[in-house]
Amino acid sequence: MAFRLKLVPDNTKIDFLRWQVPTFGLSVVLSVISVVLMLVMGMNYGIDFKGGTTIRTESSQPVDIGAYRQAMSPLNLGDVTITEVFDPTFRADQNVALVRISAQEGLEAVTPETINAVEAALQEVDPSITFPSVESVGPKVSGELINTAIYSVLAALVGISAYIWMRFEWQFAVGAMLSLAHDVLVTLGLFALFQLKFDLTTIAALLTIVGYSINDTVVVFDRLRENLIKYKTRPLRDLINLSVNETLSRTIITSGSTLMVLVIMIFLGGDVIREFVLAIAFGILIGTYSSIYVAKNLVLWLGVRRDWGKKDEAKKNASPFSGAEESP
Repeated sequence: MAFRLKLVPDNTKIDFLRWQVPTFGLSVVLSVISVVLMLVMGMNYGIDFKGGTTIRTESSQPVDIGAYRQAMSPLNLGDVTITEVFDPTFRADQNVALVRISAQEGLEAVTPETINAVEAALQEVDPSITFPSVESVGPKVSGELINTAIYSVLAALVGISAYIWMRFEWQFAVGAMLSLAHDVLVTLGLFALFQLKFDLTTIAALLTIVGYSINDTVVVFDRLRENLIKYKTRPLRDLINLSVNETLSRTIITSGSTLMVLVIMIFLGGDVIREFVLAIAFGILIGTYSSIYVAKNLVLWLGVRRDWGKKDEAKKNASPFSGAEESP
């Protein structure tokens, strides 16, 4: 007999909507606090949004990120990111890294003197190192990147809401839209509170959170629609609780297995991807919460149709002559 692991007992009957008022109120408070934090504390923008310089290094020796960072620390350059580049087309002795330096306060770009100092410090660590290219991102380009990032997130929210509206009903679309907006706002509030680096990688994490959160929401919405058709006289509150309980095992297994990997990556993945992984891990937690206590609360308060299929059934049973006029 095959062994089957059960993380959730069959036929669970948890009353999730028992706490609908305090949980929804908590979501509103967290969203407002997040907006205040972004306005008061501001975001810790990375090079992509603040401007700076990227130095590409190449060496026959393996890249030692720790040694590179230690050699550059006396220069007091502020936000510095060192990333090793992997490419199957590289030669066996071709080791490439990218050194990103944010623009200093009061300056539009990193000065040539600073770039020379960085190159000299790295050459002390590895005399064979070369610098094939140096690229700078000015404030105008970084401003355009900020606008593009905002538009991309808004476009994702609107597009997903339109899909939900066409597949279900407008009440579901409103619930999904506000749920996703809640996830994005609270995640941004976390980055503002702890002053985590906010760059294009974080935008990718936000879009990942939006996709992951709506996936869980759609699963429950789909089960809710099935139950609305199956139990035509049962109260909507009971059907929402039933749908969440029926998909609870899937939610725990999917979110739990993903979080296990993300937690490991937070501690072992290094500084380069830590903010990215942290954003996704937090987004999965807050997205699972919001799919129940934001999206479903809104659907309950707005109400939904209970007559799916009635019009089609009426047309099917109608006489082909029912609309015909009698001839004299």
